[in-house]
Amino acid sequence: MSLASSLTDVLPMEAALRPIGALLDRARGARGCLLTFHRSAPSALWERLPNRNFYLDLAYLDRLLAYLKAQRWSIVTMEEAIERAAADRPGDRFANFSVDDCYRDTFEEIVPLFRAHEAPVTLFVTTGIPDGTMPLWHAGLEDIILSKEHILRDGRTIEVETAQEKRAAYATIERAWEGPRAGALYSAFCAENGFDETRLRDKHAISWDMLQSLARDPLVEIGAHTVDHPRVSALGEAEALAELEACRRRLRERLGREIRHFAFPFGRAADAGERDFALARRAGFSSAATTRKGVMRRRSNVFSLPRNTLNGGAKSLAMAEMHLTGASGVVARMLGRV
Repeated sequence: MSLASSLTDVLPMEAALRPIGALLDRARGARGCLLTFHRSAPSALWERLPNRNFYLDLAYLDRLLAYLKAQRWSIVTMEEAIERAAADRPGDRFANFSVDDCYRDTFEEIVPLFRAHEAPVTLFVTTGIPDGTMPLWHAGLEDIILSKEHILRDGRTIEVETAQEKRAAYATIERAWEGPRAGALYSAFCAENGFDETRLRDKHAISWDMLQSLARDPLVEIGAHTVDHPRVSALGEAEALAELEACRRRLRERLGREIRHFAFPFGRAADAGERDFALARRAGFSSAATTRKGVMRRRSNVFSLPRNTLNGGAKSLAMAEMHLTGASGVVARMLGRV
């Protein structure tokens, strides 16, 4: 059972959760919630996607933004979140939304939705995507499976006619490919199934032109997310520092603006530790975010900020309230999912 389903089974009503947060605020002051996701899709497409939990249903995101405003949460940039946590004004509640990696749908769908709500959004960019150096094999694999009724893998035919078959095939191949050979395996898979790898990349990748346009938008904050999306803790110190510094430098060169904030790829306890938090400071950042669940308070370490990942399958306001109150972080720690 997933953490999301466990939590919403226990407390299915968002209205029952709000008083918990209010009680904690009286005892502990200002409360911030950092929320993150990767991609988005319209509802009809989301239902068919082989890797749909990686995407937020746009209708749900629209509803969540409206809900936060109705509940008088301030939606803020990462910069403002840090300032408001430090100010620790009683009763202050603020939320930040960040998009990790950044694909074409960030430009075409996500930012326009935030504009419609007059809400800011933070984009943590993996520069290997617009530079074309990072293989987008997850996106390409999903696209091929979605568009076919059967696929070829190493000369064997796999039926992928139904949505369930597509999800099963994607999960099996993704597990088999994870690792340094993924790019080469994906290239062979594209050739075997008659797909142009470059065209698939262009369909999904955000471009520098798109990012330059977004950087001019006062509602968009740009942050860094490494060059090649490695697990930073798995790298040697010099290599890890180079990933952080090169990403920050590249964004500054191409977008002409200061890059103050960083988010660790993967971001759980095994993916980023004390050494890596110190490296983020050395690389010149003002903050670094993880994906360890929890809420932001005055005493939060700005180089290991908690962020709550919005899973595409958890389309309930009750799950959002679990993040907003900090309850999901408590449960995650109890279950050892940090």
